[in-house]
Amino acid sequence: MNKKYIKFLRDNFIEFFIAISSLLFSSWLMFSTFGYKNGQIVIATKAWSDFASTIPLIRSFSFGSNFPPQYPIFPGEPIHYHFLFYFFVGILEKLGIRIDYALNIPSTIGFFFLLLIIYLFAKKIFKSRAVGILSVVFFLFNGSLSFLEFFKKNPISPASIKDIISNTVFPSFGPYDGKIVSAFWNLNIFTNQRHLAGAFALSLLIIYLLLIPVLRKQKINLKISILLGIVLGFFFYFHLAVFLMTVIALILLSVFFEKLRIPILIILTTVGIISIPQYLYLQSGSATFKSFFSPGYLTSFNLTFFSFTKYWFYNLGLHSILIPIGFLLSNRTLKKIFITFFVFFIIGNSIQFSPEIAANHKFFNYFMLIGVMFSAFTLVWLWKKSIVLKPIVIILFFFLILSGILDFFPIYNDIKGETADYPINQDIKWIIKNTPPDSVFLNTHYLYDPASLAGRKILLGWPYFSWSAGYDTLTRDNLRKTLLNSTSLNLFCTEILKNKINYIELNQENSEFPINHSFFEENFKEVYVNKQNTYKIYDVKNKC
Repeated sequence: MNKKYIKFLRDNFIEFFIAISSLLFSSWLMFSTFGYKNGQIVIATKAWSDFASTIPLIRSFSFGSNFPPQYPIFPGEPIHYHFLFYFFVGILEKLGIRIDYALNIPSTIGFFFLLLIIYLFAKKIFKSRAVGILSVVFFLFNGSLSFLEFFKKNPISPASIKDIISNTVFPSFGPYDGKIVSAFWNLNIFTNQRHLAGAFALSLLIIYLLLIPVLRKQKINLKISILLGIVLGFFFYFHLAVFLMTVIALILLSVFFEKLRIPILIILTTVGIISIPQYLYLQSGSATFKSFFSPGYLTSFNLTFFSFTKYWFYNLGLHSILIPIGFLLSNRTLKKIFITFFVFFIIGNSIQFSPEIAANHKFFNYFMLIGVMFSAFTLVWLWKKSIVLKPIVIILFFFLILSGILDFFPIYNDIKGETADYPINQDIKWIIKNTPPDSVFLNTHYLYDPASLAGRKILLGWPYFSWSAGYDTLTRDNLRKTLLNSTSLNLFCTEILKNKINYIELNQENSEFPINHSFFEENFKEVYVNKQNTYKIYDVKNKC
């Protein structure tokens, strides 16, 4: 082998090791939580609920007809949810790639790319491989104090290592379990929200590519600015929150760095041209939620200085001390970069952007992409400062990753659930073969409805998903219940035509709300029945 290549490999051995390790870990993380076997969709328990909205969205593009896009579990108006990633996955499945590969491969690439850009970003701005490596480790293994909850339940003993390795439950999953440490620090958010890692990665890459010339005191290629603007312009429907944060970050960077003003102006102009039509399409719907001032994030219901400080100390752990130290130790350029990202910590604690305040977690996750770099910088600085400080650095490092280690094993040990897909589920297979791809069903199932898995739209899926996206789910749910318990054909048909419903699906075993089965039997043609599970489909076109 050429000596030049050998030298290149030797000089960049750490980078190759990080890249290969990141790729292997990313692959395991995504493929271990979602799979496909013998006609069954296999989903990790901790991803089961989220995938009840993810799969219908994918299938609406692969098996259904969903353009212009609507939310397939709340059809009838423009989609409020960032769908572009799942559109791409749906196209892959439409081209013949099995759904687990179609979803897991882009998810793996996105998460791998995020790990790589964190390393490169930290290494570049701090000029230290050690800071880059530690930044990746701190990102993967959160520094919260959730380990206190674990050892409260599992006191330290000779069996502690076994308790950790066999653990199946996150020590803290706030606010859903009533505990203080948020559910949004562990890797579960990336296995469930498959588009998030890729969005974070592309956002950091855009900022990284702009900062490199500044750090090197070089001019920025304006053609690259246009290209970055095009990429960011499509972020609007790739991930709306990350789109917003990236735009804000660019504006702030243009304030701090004079050389970035013209390139960023070009980027934002390009972004505006591409994203405004997307915004107008979104606004043509009837979103029921508007952002408002809500200080304190999850402490807003009982906001005091003590409650706020306690919440963030428990959630950030030692990072809440090391990040400020890193900021003080850093140079002027690094301080400007930090302030740019710290703004998102302030925004997340100030404004509620969706019906569920917990959804603001993305702002804190985004801030911590950079925040952990300053903690890493602090540890490296202490390590180099004195041999006396090295034991302290080791102790600090241990407590910065302990909760992340505890959060890893519930994902590793998670059991898998299976749901029959169209190769073996006769209900789904019949719908795919016998109904138009753009059909809308009046449904009785909420989660993993056969029509949803067949790529058809249903009047209303599990209300939480649509509610959190800003849809009026209460009115829609009341309508669905009224229709299923109808007694008047005229009134029923009026609403059916209004909501463009083509089929009715009923299940005799459904007991969540009353269904007037005799009304449908007397008035509509039964086009499909599964005698094994009492599942029926009626066609409405002859009567409505």
